[in-house]
Amino acid sequence: MERLFASDVEESLLLGRIMGPEGPSPVLVRKGRLFDLSGQVPTVADLLANLEPDDDLPIGIDLGSIDDHDWTAQWDGAAPYLLSPIDLQCIKAAGVTFAVSALERVIEERARGDASQANLFRDMIRERIGGELRSVRPGSDEAERLKQLLINEGLWSQYLEVAIGPHAELFTKAPVLSSVGWGADVGIRSDSHWNNPEPEIVLVCDPRGRIRGVTLGNDVNLRDIEGRSALLLGKAKDNNASCALGPFIRLFDKGFDLKQVRQTTVDLEIVGQDNFRLEGSSSMNLISRDPTDLVRQTIGKNHQYPDGFVLFLGTMFAPVEDRDTPGGGFTHKMGDIVRVSAPGLGTLVNRVMDCEQAPPWTFGVSALMRNLAGRGLLR
Repeated sequence: MERLFASDVEESLLLGRIMGPEGPSPVLVRKGRLFDLSGQVPTVADLLANLEPDDDLPIGIDLGSIDDHDWTAQWDGAAPYLLSPIDLQCIKAAGVTFAVSALERVIEERARGDASQANLFRDMIRERIGGELRSVRPGSDEAERLKQLLINEGLWSQYLEVAIGPHAELFTKAPVLSSVGWGADVGIRSDSHWNNPEPEIVLVCDPRGRIRGVTLGNDVNLRDIEGRSALLLGKAKDNNASCALGPFIRLFDKGFDLKQVRQTTVDLEIVGQDNFRLEGSSSMNLISRDPTDLVRQTIGKNHQYPDGFVLFLGTMFAPVEDRDTPGGGFTHKMGDIVRVSAPGLGTLVNRVMDCEQAPPWTFGVSALMRNLAGRGLLR
């Protein structure tokens, strides 16, 4: 069985969802035991919208110790299985929030999405602006001076605008209910030939914009498609099974809050059927914008989220290791197993498949409402 939980699971409050014979149900892990909350609250979004941070969580039906549950991947035909831990929340993402990823986006742009050309630009760009970019605070006077310098040198890019300018890159990653969970296939477009996972911390916020917890995410990145034009971001980011979240939301409490999130390191492991192995990490203390600033730029007078939202915080992981041909860089192959893990959050595990071969997304909002109504769970 793949590892789901962090070592301190006995001290964690974990919120998630399972798909059982009757349909999806919110579940809570408390003191190492699993509880079905569907009789008290129909959705995860509803729970977080109506529960104040200091309120007691619903008791639910005790389903036993988590050690008694043998969770297996969906591709093995398991039932019940874990779903993405969110449901009705909007799925938002912040991009270019780390200096390393900012440089790689500039490289993609200069290479026009051609992986074989990336190395021609990488050393030059890193040598000329890498150190300065890491030390500058976005939106500051220093950032504005660096911007003018880069414009004068012909190195300015739309990606650097969101890396060091006052406004973060924020976009809608995927439709409501389309994200996949632990043990599910994650989708890569079959016409993409330069892509990689993006292991990230994902904040879970209620309708008032309060950060209620955190989970792990894989914001699948199609470097060739976005590299050809930033206007292709929707085609590069929003595809069948292209957004993975889980395994659970770790709710904030007295023992775990944003302080721990700011110091978290997210680890990545990719294992291919060709025996290829790649490891990397992304340290949150290197992020250029504080998570609270990104939340403030996501919700406010200009935009509301009545069912709450989740926010991918970006990644510094951009693999440049050659997988096959020299200078070809890294790209996924079908069947790759991707593990995203972090202390206190466990491990999100997914298998890479073509979007066309991954299970189609068929269970939308209307299907969820009909299911909950049929089970007598709507009030």
